[in-house]
Amino acid sequence: MPLITNSSYPGPPALYFNGHFETIFPSIFRKVEGVSYQRERITTLDQDFLDLDWSNVGSESLLIISHGLEGSSGRHYVTALVKLFNQRGYDVLAWNNRSCSGEMNLSQKMYHHGASYDLKTVVDYVCNAYPYEHIYLAGISMGGAQTLKYLGEENVDIPTQIRKAAVYSTPCNLPDSAATLKYSSNYFYRNKFLSKLKVKMVQKAEQFPGLLDLELLERVKDFDTFDTHFTAKLHGFEDANDFYHSVSADNWMSKIIIPTLIVNALNDPLLEGRCYPMELAERHSNIYLEMPKRGGHTGFALKGEEFTWVEYRMFQFLNS
Repeated sequence: MPLITNSSYPGPPALYFNGHFETIFPSIFRKVEGVSYQRERITTLDQDFLDLDWSNVGSESLLIISHGLEGSSGRHYVTALVKLFNQRGYDVLAWNNRSCSGEMNLSQKMYHHGASYDLKTVVDYVCNAYPYEHIYLAGISMGGAQTLKYLGEENVDIPTQIRKAAVYSTPCNLPDSAATLKYSSNYFYRNKFLSKLKVKMVQKAEQFPGLLDLELLERVKDFDTFDTHFTAKLHGFEDANDFYHSVSADNWMSKIIIPTLIVNALNDPLLEGRCYPMELAERHSNIYLEMPKRGGHTGFALKGEEFTWVEYRMFQFLNS
């Protein structure tokens, strides 16, 4: 079965000493030049909006990319995929989750790991409005979880144009991934994400006076508290635990019916335990799980290369 035990990733350059360096260096220093977008705004069923960023070369094939937590279409891991797939003859659409396109969204709810309903809105819109014969899905980190959840939810109702999917650095099990943010070694990531999300919660509180406790927000230092009093409150969950378990992608992954690649590095500081669904891959004909020893979280750098190993790997899988 498609459990890939011997990954082809040769490992990172020498200065990438461990999973943290492999994660942080690209996040801070990597730049991808030459990508320009044409933006399109679409309306959701609840009268909010989603911003879609297109980079087209006139192809009959399209790649749709879902970004990570507090990311956007402008993040290096998105623009690199855009550039690589454009060079190889694919149109690319990178969609922005609510509040991630540079403008706060309109509704009370924002986005989260389980917001597959917005990916469905994007896919349905594209399939109805554009004549693409072949559509492929890519997701990075949180966007990978949204993609896996969407594929499992849609199951046999998935549009026929959707042929394959590939995701990486993906929290297949959200409770286990969320638990890693409690570790002292992951203070950098916890502080980075919380700082950005707190700014958005202040903006959301200005939109909906009285909805959120801003005094508590100032004191929040961990994700259990943040997700209980803010994420859960905005999106109708009881608390952080209910949220993590309710939206976790592995609730639906067994129902995926198209070939789907999952690449999760074994030294990813934000993944552990059930984020590596080995048993599922061993018995599921459409789940291809590859677990390189190195790579960190959204890393996988190659010495002297503009693109990372995982970006080449995704193209190889989707284009085969």
